[in-house]
Formats: sequence, structure tokens, C-alpha cells
Amino acid sequence: MNWTLRPATAADLDGLVELRAVVMRPDLERLGRYDEHRVRQRLRDAYAPEYTRIIEVDGAFAGSVTLRPADRLWLEHFYLAPEYQGRGIGSGVLRSVLDRDEDIWLNVLQGSPARSLYERHGFVLDSEDPVDLFMVRKFPQPVEILR
Repeated sequence: MNWTLRPATAADLDGLVELRAVVMRPDLERLGRYDEHRVRQRLRDAYAPEYTRIIEVDGAFAGSVTLRPADRLWLEHFYLAPEYQGRGIGSGVLRSVLDRDEDIWLNVLQGSPARSLYERHGFVLDSEDPVDLFMVRKFPQPVEILR
């Protein structure tokens, strides 16, 4: 499968909102936090196409990834459609966006299988609360990335 990243546009929002609801539903339900409206509205409120890339696989919409500068650089809205998960695409996307000379932060839901993906790419736990784990990948990266 060939994947590419392209700049996001305002027109991508509706597809991303629906993908977020699908991808996050199992973890949010497990945590007792799934809400049909809120899962979609949170992305609508935070969408920043200028920092977002759309993942396409063989030319088809497959997901998104955002690197948003704020008080620190945040990896956000990294969603990959279920039919593309487990095929190395997520790792390839991460390798491409993590090629930076700075620390990168993210948060992931407690118990999410995505945590192991992030750990394989050098993220370590910084702090946690009952819902989220906050992770950081420090630069320079002292850990060899495992494939």
C-alpha cells in the first residue's frame, strides 16, 4: 500500500470528524466517556488545517495527523481508518512527522492500544490522569526506533 500526506483543507473536516468518532469509540466507551455529539464537536472546535496533514492510501482518504505548535509541539488528531491499521502505515506516518529537532508531546487515552505504537517510536510517559496518558519524545532521541 502506498500512502502519502497532503495538506488538509476546511473541506476535510466532516470526514475527519466521522473518522474520529469511529476510531475513538471503543476506548471512549471502555472509559465510560463516549458521547455521540462531544466526540465530533471536540475535533470541530480544535481543527487547525494549517497544521494538519491528510493521510491517503492509494489515493483514498485514510486518516490525519496534526503537529500543532503551542506551549510545546503537540502531536494530535492522529487517526487511521480501521481498515488501514496494522499494516505499517501508522509507523510510516509517525517516522515522517517525527523527523524534527525538538521535543514532541501527545496524549493518548488510558488503555489505548495506540500507546504501544508511540512507545515503539520513542515516546515515554510523562504524566497521567484518570482518562489520559501524557507522553513525550525528547530530542535528541536516545532510543533507537524499533520497527
